[in-house]
Amino acid sequence: MTMQAHPNPTPDTKVPLQILLFVDQRPASREQIRQIRDFLKDRSAECPFELEVIDVGEQPYLAEHYRLIATPTLIKLHPEPRQILTGSDLIVQLKNWWSRWQRSVEEIITDTSQSLENNVSSIGHSAEVIKLSDEIFRLKRENENLKAQLHFKDQIISMLAHDLRNPLTAASIAIETLEIAHKQADGQPSRLTPQMTANLLKHGRTQIRTIDRMITDILQAARGTSAELHIHPEKLELGALCQDVIADLSDRIQAKQQRLETDIPSDLPIVYADAERVRQVIVNILDNAIKYTPTGGKIQVSILHRTTQKVQVSICDDGPGIPLENRDRIFEDHYRLQRDAAQEGYGIGLSLCQRIVRAHYGQIWVDEGANQGSCFHFTLPVFRS
Repeated sequence: MTMQAHPNPTPDTKVPLQILLFVDQRPASREQIRQIRDFLKDRSAECPFELEVIDVGEQPYLAEHYRLIATPTLIKLHPEPRQILTGSDLIVQLKNWWSRWQRSVEEIITDTSQSLENNVSSIGHSAEVIKLSDEIFRLKRENENLKAQLHFKDQIISMLAHDLRNPLTAASIAIETLEIAHKQADGQPSRLTPQMTANLLKHGRTQIRTIDRMITDILQAARGTSAELHIHPEKLELGALCQDVIADLSDRIQAKQQRLETDIPSDLPIVYADAERVRQVIVNILDNAIKYTPTGGKIQVSILHRTTQKVQVSICDDGPGIPLENRDRIFEDHYRLQRDAAQEGYGIGLSLCQRIVRAHYGQIWVDEGANQGSCFHFTLPVFRS
C-alpha cells in the first residue's frame, strides 16, 4: 500500500522523502495507519513524500532485512541517514522529527533525482535478493524436515519389528496353551481350571490390545502432525473405562510389585468423548508410569469432577520426574528426554495424547508429584443433554 504526495508533479518527479511503515494484523494497526496518513496528507504541500505500508505477515523477508524487533515501526529511508521510529506513540515522534526531515529534504531537493533513483533501484534489488534467499532457506528447511522424517520412519520400522515380538510371543503362548488344553480335554478332564482359562484369555486379549495400540500409534505418527485426527464422541462412563485399562495393565503392575492407588468416585458425570481415543491417552500415560516407576513404587490414578463442564484425570508416579525446563517440550512430536534415549519407545505417545485431548477441547499438562515423581493431568468435557 503506497501513498504519494508531491507538489506540481511531473512524469519525471522523484520523491526525496521515502518512509516505510511496518505493521501487523492487529486491529490497532489500522488506526495507526490512518493517523499517520492523515498527518502526512496535511503536510504534503510542505514536503513531497512517499509512504509505503508493509504488512510483516505478508512480507517477512523485508522485516528481516531491516532487522525489525517490533511493530509498528516507521523507517525514514531517504534522505540519509536512515532513521527508525517504533512504539505506540509514532504520531508524537513523527511530529517531533518532521521539521528536521523537512529541512534535510529542502537541502538536497535540487540534486535528489539521481540519488533517489539509485536508492529505489537498490531497494528493489535487495528485496529480490532477500526473496530468493528466503525461498532457498525454505527449501533447505523442507529438505531437512523430509530427511528427518525418513530417518524417523527407518527407526520406527526397526523398533516396531523388535517391540512387537514381545507381546506377540506372549499372546501366542496363551493361545497355544489353551489349544493344547482343549485337545487334552477331548475324552479326559482338562488340566486347566476355569480361573486359569479366564486368566489366559485375559492375558492374550491384553497383549493383542498392546499390539493394536502400537500399530495405531505408529500409523498416526507416519501421517504426521498435520494429518486430521478423527474422533467420534459419544456418552462415556470415564470411571469404568479407566478401571478397564487398569485391569488390562494389572499384570505389568504386579510384575514390578508396584502399588496402585485409585480414587475414582462412583458418582462421576458422563463425559462426551471418543472411548477408543481416550483409552489411548490413559494407556499411554499409565504405561509410562509403570515403565518409569521403580520396583515397589507407587502409582496413583484419580478422577475429579473439576468444574460443571470438565472432568480431570490425574495419573501420578514416584519415578524420576520430568525436569521443569522439559515439561512443555515432552508433548512435542518425536521429542524424548536425553536420559530416555536407551529406553524403548518412539517419542510419539505424549504428542498423540495431546492431539487427542485437544481434539476434545480439553487440556493436558504435567507437574511434579508429591514424591518428586510426575503427575500427568488431562480434562474432558461433561456430557450435556
